[in-house]
Amino acid sequence: MLVATAEQKTVASRIHAIGRVEAYSTVEIKAQINGEVTEVHFKEGQDVKKGELLFTIDPRPFEAALLQAKAASAKDQAQLAQAAADERRYSLLLKESVGSPQQYDQAHAAAEAYRATVDADKAAVQTAQLNLAYTLIRAPIDGRTGNLLVHPGNLVKANADTAMVVINQIKPVYVDFSIPEQRLPEVRRYMADRTLTVDTAIPGQQGVIERGNLSFVDNSVDAKTGTIELKGIFSNLDNKLWPGQFVDATLILDERPNTVLVPSQAIQTGLDGSYVFVVGKNMKVQPRPVVVGEAYDGQTVVERGLKSGETVVTDGQLRLIPGASVTIKRGLVQGPGVAS
Repeated sequence: MLVATAEQKTVASRIHAIGRVEAYSTVEIKAQINGEVTEVHFKEGQDVKKGELLFTIDPRPFEAALLQAKAASAKDQAQLAQAAADERRYSLLLKESVGSPQQYDQAHAAAEAYRATVDADKAAVQTAQLNLAYTLIRAPIDGRTGNLLVHPGNLVKANADTAMVVINQIKPVYVDFSIPEQRLPEVRRYMADRTLTVDTAIPGQQGVIERGNLSFVDNSVDAKTGTIELKGIFSNLDNKLWPGQFVDATLILDERPNTVLVPSQAIQTGLDGSYVFVVGKNMKVQPRPVVVGEAYDGQTVVERGLKSGETVVTDGQLRLIPGASVTIKRGLVQGPGVAS
């Protein structure tokens, strides 16, 4: 007969959910001009820093356009200087009653037209400079590059539907998960006191991958599923979490000291609820009703009905009757004092 001793430990009240890892930010890199890619300055899958050069588009057409815009601007500025001089001369002649108002009006109109043309030339030069700058495509964020979709020699179009490459920022990352709406008041109550902790683990495996903090609670409940979306943020310094990956997410709400735990296999269910077989000092067993709480890692919280240090049967309960004498083989209490 296997038995175990009820233990008193500090346990954490938790909510379990299936989560999915999300990049902290995702940027699709697209060209802002039409042209030919001449250089790719990174390897796909490489980590890049904000401002790092990613692509070069052939700058020659844009250098020529800039020279042309500057030349047009210089020509129009020279013509403006001449028109402004004519305007001043006819203004003086008009004041001396030598020139006619019509001559001044014509000179003034010509000068104003050239002033507008020079302003347009300045805008054209700025546009040409901007287009030339767009030939150097740089990373807007720190992150990891994905699949490279263009190569030297490819022609690209401004704001094409397909990105040249996608950069995911994965330090930090989010883990998105949902909880039942019934748990929301409890979560909000604990959030009012402190920042809540979220643990992640690989499904089917024990052990925490990384611990983060709850960073987001959605502003509405999904009426179709009766759940609400939450997110945890994780530093992910070791790249253990990957965008798109499914993980077990555990939201830790509260820690409860001096909680009694027993191996989950000690808990039996009858018509009147849960009970355990307790081994007395005389080596006789008696069933005892208990109120159980949450379970985690093979242990169950006993809210009422059992004290720390008491011995419970963990195997062979179907062969027992109240008051039976037993010969026991002591088992081990499994797992840490933590409840789910």
